[in-house]
Amino acid sequence: MELAYYSDYAVRLVNSEDPPRGKDGLTSVDAVRALFGGGSQAARRATDADVTRLRAVRARLRAVFEAADEGEEVRAVDLLNALLMEFPVSPQISGHELRDEDGRPKWHMHIADHAANATAGYTAAAVMGLAFQLTDLGVDRLGICRATPCRNAYLDTSTNRSRRYCSDRCATRANVAAYRARKRLETERSGRPPGDRTDEGAVERTSRTAEKTQASSAAGDR
Repeated sequence: MELAYYSDYAVRLVNSEDPPRGKDGLTSVDAVRALFGGGSQAARRATDADVTRLRAVRARLRAVFEAADEGEEVRAVDLLNALLMEFPVSPQISGHELRDEDGRPKWHMHIADHAANATAGYTAAAVMGLAFQLTDLGVDRLGICRATPCRNAYLDTSTNRSRRYCSDRCATRANVAAYRARKRLETERSGRPPGDRTDEGAVERTSRTAEKTQASSAAGDR
């Protein structure tokens, strides 16, 4: 398992909250365990205290993504470094479950699970993974979704650095909104009766197809 894989931990934690709508998905021990996925020893150690602890970490990770999205590169790195110092990792070489054609272990780096509690284990993995992605791809690959009112975090792994939205749904919604805004402006300038939406469906379908193609390309780059 490559250490960069753990960057998804950071994205999942940040996106467990929806600030514009006042929604929070991190409200119980079960929600904490769900962040880890199945089969995690650290998840089984989760307690009610980890809900509060992880919420605090979530705010700090969001600040990293927001600083990067705003072009504050040094600030983003400083915030992430602070988390790395507070939540150190214990890397180890592992070969479990991965074998080459000759049946020999495929050795790879893995984060050892020796943390004192679920929050420490989750955070150490998240910040290390994010640090690997940041140094490999660049700070500008950390972003906040541009589709109003969404504020989800994302990692742009596309080859052309083109990602601006957290999902196909948000990309389509933003493109349709932009199309409607252009049409309203054209109507105001030309005096055409409002409510003419003849081509809107076609634009939405085209937008959705384009975004799915972009998402597939980005997935292939991972």
